[in-house]
Amino acid sequence: MANFVSNPLGFLLSPHKQWHAVACLPNSALSSKLLYAMLLAIGPCLAWYYGTTVIGWSVGDGEQVLLTTASALRIVIAFYIAMLGALAIIGYFIHWMAETYGSESTMTKGMVVASYTATPLFIAGLSGFFPIFWLDMLVGIASLSWAVYLLYVGIPIVMNIPAERGFLYASAVVGVCMVIFMALMGGVVILWEMGLAPVFVDG
Repeated sequence: MANFVSNPLGFLLSPHKQWHAVACLPNSALSSKLLYAMLLAIGPCLAWYYGTTVIGWSVGDGEQVLLTTASALRIVIAFYIAMLGALAIIGYFIHWMAETYGSESTMTKGMVVASYTATPLFIAGLSGFFPIFWLDMLVGIASLSWAVYLLYVGIPIVMNIPAERGFLYASAVVGVCMVIFMALMGGVVILWEMGLAPVFVDG
């Protein structure tokens, strides 16, 4: 059961089975699942570090543009921290809102649900190995859509509530995610002003 729940592809191919497996996990087993996001979040960071420092990208017919290794390293470290921080906040709100929708939860359970919901985003982040704008945009939109779908499927199953109530619960979580996204965008501007702005070189 534990290995089944730790299978990222399962959330793409058989999400209902995966969520039922999560729902069957005892609370004592949930804490070990926090490693799931910590490990999968490394993939996008490595992909974008390689893609921006080795492959590069071009704007229009211009030359290939790359980031310096030092600049890319700072950015991907901040990216990693931001991903895990956002999931922790989302997990907290999943836990905090549980009683409102007639469910019981723990902080760990909320974070695990948030982590598994983000599975498509972690996988899509591997597109950073090839920083092609239109391709990465398509992959990003598709993965975001699937992550929202996972949330709407998973909340009623894991939280053991009716589908109608689960829809409202998941919608509230989506609202929280949108607020967090806007906060992250503001944080990026602040970090750029503090010296985390990317440093470009010609390829």
